[in-house]
This record gives sequence, C-alpha cells and structure tokens, in this order.
Amino acid sequence: MEARSLGDQDGQASVELLAGIPALVLTGLVALQLLATGYSLTLADGAAEAGSMALVAGRPPRPAVREALPGWAQSRTHVRVRGGHLTVRLEPPSPLTAIARHLAVTSSTWVRRPAG
Repeated sequence: MEARSLGDQDGQASVELLAGIPALVLTGLVALQLLATGYSLTLADGAAEAGSMALVAGRPPRPAVREALPGWAQSRTHVRVRGGHLTVRLEPPSPLTAIARHLAVTSSTWVRRPAG
C-alpha cells in the first residue's frame, strides 16, 4: 500500500512542475521587459544630452538625438523642442506594441541658448 502512495506523489510532483513552467516563463518575460525599459531610459538620457548639446551649439537637435541612439531605437523615438526645453520619448522594445506605448520613457533637458 505504501508503494502505491509514493507513486501517486511522483505523479503529483510532475503535474506541479508542469503547472509551474508557465509561471516561470512569464516571470522571466516580465524581468526582461523591465530590463529593456531601464535600458531605454539610459538611451533616452544620452540622446537628450546629445540634443541639448546640439541646441547650445546652434545646430538642429533632432539629428543629434537620432545619431545618439542605436538603429532599433530611432523609429521608436519622439523628440519635442520648445525654446531651450528638449524632451526625448522612447518606447522600449516589446513583443506587444500596446505594452511598449505604456512603458515609454522620457528624458528632458533645458538649456540656455547662447545670445546672438
């Protein structure tokens, strides 16, 4: 009778393992998405700085922002310039576009334009 009881427990462990795999995969995907979002924020910060340096030098900031980004990020970037205020909005890579829109990061800078 005891041997049968152990066999039932082995089967239950297999079912529990199978049920846990989707949860483990989902947790991994969420962690990767958060890493991608954090990396996107770092990229947006660097791009905003490049754009603000271009503003100070009297050059257009949008090309400087685009050049500061890797290829995949250039099409996901929105740049807004108002006076000396520059904002870079970047959507992180994501398998779902709706998620990328909700996790978009922004970085803003303000520069005093040189007189003259």
